[in-house]
Amino acid sequence: MDERRGFGLDLPDYPWNALAPYRRLAEEHPGGVVDLSIGTPVDPTPLVVQDALAAAADAPGYPTTHGTAALREAVAAWYAERRNVPGLDPDAVMPTVGSKELVAWLPLLLGLGPGDVVVRPVVAYPTYDIGARLADAEAVAADSLDELDPAVRERVRMVWVNSPGNPTGIVRDVESLRTLVDQARSQGAVVVSDECYAELGWGAWDPSEGGEPVPSVLDPRVSGGDLSLLFSAYSLSKQSNLAGYRAAFLAGDPALMPSLINSRKHAGMIVAYPVQEAMRVALGDTAHVAAQKALYRARRAALKPAVEAFGLRIEHSEAGLYLWGTAGEDTWTTVERFARLGIVVGPGTFYGDAGDGFVRLSLTASDERMAAAVERLSAGR
Repeated sequence: MDERRGFGLDLPDYPWNALAPYRRLAEEHPGGVVDLSIGTPVDPTPLVVQDALAAAADAPGYPTTHGTAALREAVAAWYAERRNVPGLDPDAVMPTVGSKELVAWLPLLLGLGPGDVVVRPVVAYPTYDIGARLADAEAVAADSLDELDPAVRERVRMVWVNSPGNPTGIVRDVESLRTLVDQARSQGAVVVSDECYAELGWGAWDPSEGGEPVPSVLDPRVSGGDLSLLFSAYSLSKQSNLAGYRAAFLAGDPALMPSLINSRKHAGMIVAYPVQEAMRVALGDTAHVAAQKALYRARRAALKPAVEAFGLRIEHSEAGLYLWGTAGEDTWTTVERFARLGIVVGPGTFYGDAGDGFVRLSLTASDERMAAAVERLSAGR
């Protein structure tokens, strides 16, 4: 009998496992560990959202994959008010179980397969590569299709944009987005913009301080008023502290959305009804978003100069929940130096070869832990 292949998917080890020894080193610090590695929210979920979840707790029936009409209308209204995307059809909206599962499964749900190329940013969230792999497609790193060899470019079927970027904090302006959209559309490729940090712009991208809003790929200045071959993905994890709710959504091409909804129905990818209600309420309340952003703004203002005094050069980081910096040395050398101060940071190598030499520091520690990090970095001990 022929030997059968084994069970399980052939995927790389989860990258964060490699951080374990440095985490243990950091935990030896007498003042306790300060975890600035993973950007998980630590502040309370707003009470208005908790109340909405509780009010919807009596939910004995199956929820809809497409989402309730009320939620989809709230998403469309939010795009109009916050993202300069007027007239979005609620039928072209779908909730997802967080944004990570969407990133991982979207190439497969779009029907990509062997021979197809998925383009992702040069420095990028690793799940973009995993999504291509799950579809048996090929992931290629590029920030512009002009960077690709013609033989590769002609096989591009999907382009990931991440603006503001994780981990770099890079924001693509309207012109940059429009150029990429035009390039992709010219060869029939889908552009999917992961925009989950859009409310967290700083400086020139902070409307509350006189800056501009971060643009969406669905903005008419980018799309030309035509949403074909375009999707915007968004998560409430960051702006509303809903990471534990797994609350996100996809909006865009009205012709492609029905196929995605149908496939997700078959696969049972459904957002729980109480979570859908919590999302609906969260999208309609801007006060908690502004309050949470103010906390992150203050933490960033405290951490950035301390990190720079410790010898790192901060690059980009104009939006998002992270500082992206380099000390001009090997990534793991920098990670260890932070760990000896009891601080855990994210290795830049997790985000592709171009991240070598960099580390990512999250703004999601509590005020008390952030103050401890600032004190240790300033004192160098």
